[in-house]
Amino acid sequence: MELRTLILVAAFAAAGTAPHGQVVVVRDGDNTALDRSSPEHVTYFSGKVTLEDGTPAPGAVHLLRVCHGLALDQGWTDVKGRFWFKVGRGDRGAGLGDATEAPGRAVNPDRPIGFADSNPITNELADCELEAALDGYRADRVSLAVASVGAKNLGVMVLHPVSRAGALTVSATTLLAPADARKAYDRGLEALRGKKWRVAAGDFGKAVQEYPKFAAAWFGLGQARLGAGDVPGAVEAWRQSAKADPRFVRPWENLTVIADQRQDWAESAKASDAWLALDADDFPAAWLYNAIAKAQLGRAGEAEHAAREGLKADKEQHVPRLSYVLGLILMAKREFAESAECFRTYLRLAPDARDAAAVRAQVAEFEKLTARAQ
Repeated sequence: MELRTLILVAAFAAAGTAPHGQVVVVRDGDNTALDRSSPEHVTYFSGKVTLEDGTPAPGAVHLLRVCHGLALDQGWTDVKGRFWFKVGRGDRGAGLGDATEAPGRAVNPDRPIGFADSNPITNELADCELEAALDGYRADRVSLAVASVGAKNLGVMVLHPVSRAGALTVSATTLLAPADARKAYDRGLEALRGKKWRVAAGDFGKAVQEYPKFAAAWFGLGQARLGAGDVPGAVEAWRQSAKADPRFVRPWENLTVIADQRQDWAESAKASDAWLALDADDFPAAWLYNAIAKAQLGRAGEAEHAAREGLKADKEQHVPRLSYVLGLILMAKREFAESAECFRTYLRLAPDARDAAAVRAQVAEFEKLTARAQ
């Protein structure tokens, strides 16, 4: 099978994926088939976010449900760092949608074709983690995998001071913003937390009008526009954000994901290249998107290089799909032994993935081929 076709087949499925804590979230999709208020279809999560010394964070912490690299908004902590949220079958996040739903049919590196959920919520959360996102800090992700619906306390998530990669998530232009621009920006953030998209867009718009180089405000404007369903407007705002501060990584993350959703492989490759140029060591999801884009463009050698570099960067193995994508690339090259090993690694890291049975079947076929060759 042609490599581009192979990757594309591996990309389609039934649930969403986005990288890191600063990633794309979009408006709610149509999930009217299920009554989410029904207790048997809902799982409740709670917990707390603190600094390393146990004190509350200096501001509200954004919570994101990360599934295979794509993040869904789950709201914010309160002033004491506490949080709770519920997830129902097909739930796209706290008032926002799965980014794979807009615009059009999305390409998702984490789904095989033809899979349907057999277990209402446990399947949807099997490969998901919760991330706490606050500028200047990072926290270890917590698994959201559950054996059954009900209530689950996730305990305490500890925020750590930023690394080199974390520093890139904060724009230096924020410190240079005039007082009026900063006030408008703060109002925009408050409206964004309340999911008042148009109000937030207005405030962020005032901030960038007052200070056109305000990269963080441009980024916030993109988030607000996306929440309101204006994808082209969001893309333009993120491009302005990247232009205002070339060292600010967050717009490149979102531009990469949006391009992937649109199947604009040239743009996805360009955006992920820019993302990786800022930091190639701390964002394995960037390598994943880069590998898929390069494969779709027929640049098989570059795709393989990206997948292998992503595996090196993924020291904590948070992106098991890298092994799967590399396995597909090698399978197209008929390098079945290493391809099978990649699939085995994927199954070890994500044994409950929805496509696990199909991947196991593929490994079994490889083993038969190997036995015949001997």
